[in-house]
Amino acid sequence: MNLNLTNKNALVCGSTQGIGKATAIALAQEGANVVLVARNRERLKEVLAQLPEPGNHSYIVADFSNPRDLQEQVIKFIEKHHGFHILVNNTGGPRSGDILNASLEEFEKAFTLHLKCNHVLAQSTIPYMKEAGFGRIVNVISTSVKEPIPGLGVSNTIRGAVGNWSKTLATELGPYGITVNNVLPGFTETERLTEIIKIKAANEDREFEDMAEIMKNYTPAKRFAQPEETANVITFLASEAASYVNGINVPVDGGRTKSL
Repeated sequence: MNLNLTNKNALVCGSTQGIGKATAIALAQEGANVVLVARNRERLKEVLAQLPEPGNHSYIVADFSNPRDLQEQVIKFIEKHHGFHILVNNTGGPRSGDILNASLEEFEKAFTLHLKCNHVLAQSTIPYMKEAGFGRIVNVISTSVKEPIPGLGVSNTIRGAVGNWSKTLATELGPYGITVNNVLPGFTETERLTEIIKIKAANEDREFEDMAEIMKNYTPAKRFAQPEETANVITFLASEAASYVNGINVPVDGGRTKSL
């Protein structure tokens, strides 16, 4: 199977760590010109130096808590350099906790970081995709789109909203050769997972290692995923090979999600 992404320009959000970083590297390995987006300039420079050559790679410094500024930075880049064929929406998840205890501010913050930022990035990049006759939008969400996860009340709510936004967008953009799909990571070895394990271990009065083993056993694969395993699925969805895959949710969870 040919996943060649030569001459394709990709914008990868949250790309200084975890799944975002692994995705940036995977896309670059297939020949894409990758632009990283995150708020920490020094970490962006570190990841940029790790992207394989050849490739016209770069980065944009932006804070996802300010969607208007994010949009302005991306538009400025497009006007100065080039548009994007591929958009990977990826942002760290909301704080853990039961939904009943969540404040309105937590919902508002999560809605901004995920739905609003995804939307302004789509609005900024889709005109070029339409012109090119090729576009791939991949949203990194969560298996909670299919099954709400206990203790992640705000995340469950907002991820569901993003899933429905994505499905609506996929229907609207299909005629233009643009696909919109969601990747739903399971337990993946990232800083976010470490945080979740610590919280669950504290709540259940267990050691970190014991809680990690219990969570591994939730999954038929009996292990956590590596970020690269999710990045590989994103790269496929971003390629020509996935041209007839549109509007779907793809769990990358080792079989943990029970629903079809």
